[in-house]
Amino acid sequence: MVDPRIAKFRSDADSVLAHLKTEYSKLQTGRANAALVEHIMIDAYGQKQDLRSIAGISVDQRSIVVQPWDRSVLGAIEKAIQLADLGASPINDGVAIRITLPSMTEERRKHLQKVVHQLAEEARVSLRKHRQVVHDAIKPEKDEDVKETLNQELQKGVDEYNGKIGEMAKKKEEEIMKV
Repeated sequence: MVDPRIAKFRSDADSVLAHLKTEYSKLQTGRANAALVEHIMIDAYGQKQDLRSIAGISVDQRSIVVQPWDRSVLGAIEKAIQLADLGASPINDGVAIRITLPSMTEERRKHLQKVVHQLAEEARVSLRKHRQVVHDAIKPEKDEDVKETLNQELQKGVDEYNGKIGEMAKKKEEEIMKV
């Protein structure tokens, strides 16, 4: 049976990985990706809404097409996309907005590589914080053998999740550097 403290750590670590995956999906790679724009907040109907709730988003190799369900918000969508700093200008044709993503420069690739490393490090820091919380919960344990076993299990989990973070970072880096 798994100790509830270790189970909590694994649950928290899974959340860290899910968050990292979400953050990585927002980074531009060589291909167009709906995740680049779907979370952009749009001023529409007197409130802020994310783009995916007011428009259909379709993607091909190099471009993203945003087709709002109500054409009256085209201007607001275009403005929000311009402010999102995607490195591409949106083109409003009166029916939809087309965003053609330029090829990434070597400088942009290197910058994104740094962002990937930074996000991975933030995930590792979060993992260490979760480990510390569980470690503090294990400290009051009276039985030294149980305490040692739990600490070893905890460290094994930390190593496993650090490995997963490293794999995710390496995979994303390869996507970014692929020309």
